[in-house]
Amino acid sequence: MCTSANSFMTTTYLEAIRQGLWEELERDPDVFLLGEDIGVYGGAFKVTAGMLERFGEQRVVDTPISESAIVGAAIGASFMGLRPVVEIQFSDFISCAYDQIVNFAAKCRYRWGAGVPIVIRAPSGGGIHGGPFHSQNPEAAFVHTPGLKVIAPATAYDAKGLIKSAIRDNDPVLFFEHKALYRRIKEDLPEEAYTVPIGKAKVVREGRHLSIVTYGAMVHVALEAAQLLDGEGISIEVVDLRTLLPLDEETVLASVKKTSKAILLHEDTITGGLGGELSARISERAFEYLDGPIVRIAAPDTPVPYSPPLEEAFLPNLSKVVEKARWLHRY
Repeated sequence: MCTSANSFMTTTYLEAIRQGLWEELERDPDVFLLGEDIGVYGGAFKVTAGMLERFGEQRVVDTPISESAIVGAAIGASFMGLRPVVEIQFSDFISCAYDQIVNFAAKCRYRWGAGVPIVIRAPSGGGIHGGPFHSQNPEAAFVHTPGLKVIAPATAYDAKGLIKSAIRDNDPVLFFEHKALYRRIKEDLPEEAYTVPIGKAKVVREGRHLSIVTYGAMVHVALEAAQLLDGEGISIEVVDLRTLLPLDEETVLASVKKTSKAILLHEDTITGGLGGELSARISERAFEYLDGPIVRIAAPDTPVPYSPPLEEAFLPNLSKVVEKARWLHRY
């Protein structure tokens, strides 16, 4: 737990988000947090531990167990000039607030010019043996919704910079945090305050032979695969989308045009997942550059299994990416 807005030690993904929240609470008195068990308990994953003591119960608000009511209250508070940050305890339960998010928050700007400066934090993803109700990746449903911004950071640096940008944004932002990264991913963060721009992807590894376009926890799987295949003479470029809506199409197309082959990797199930949209855009706008089929790697169309061996079989992993990359390189 940090004792001030900044900590300059090696920082976990979880602590980076925590620092970003803390700094924005310190910077802007209109920012406040609300959600289930975020105050006294400090949050299910302890992201908000200590914030109730520092900022008080009017700015760190424990709520009833009603995601629809939590998001509805946040929208109302935003109309009064505040900047609420909602925590959905597990992203699976965001479906309970779907109507508030999609039919109200996302459309207020279009309908009558009203900004809804709320952030909805949603711990998502598998790999923690949480079963079908605590492991989902529901981002595709919201990427389909005009009026929202959707973020899925892969690194501690981006998690901190993007949560700060999200809080400062004047429209609704969904911020998907991968639970398996919370304490596993660490890096040294700069001492000075910084933000990361929303809507900008990043090439996290340069390569020549094929591109892997991905986000969230799968960025680390892609990087591991790229490192392994480098020893076989296969040079892989890895693009971290960081923001899913709006998509940074320019960076994706530039990478695919450079390498002429594309793997689209995500943890979400394959049907209706973001890979399909990316594939269509690449086909429409970079078809003449392709030297092989566009390959999607994603989870099968089933609920997330609870059994550890079944979950391991369900999730995209290093061996699946390596196998597909070798095949595409040979094509």
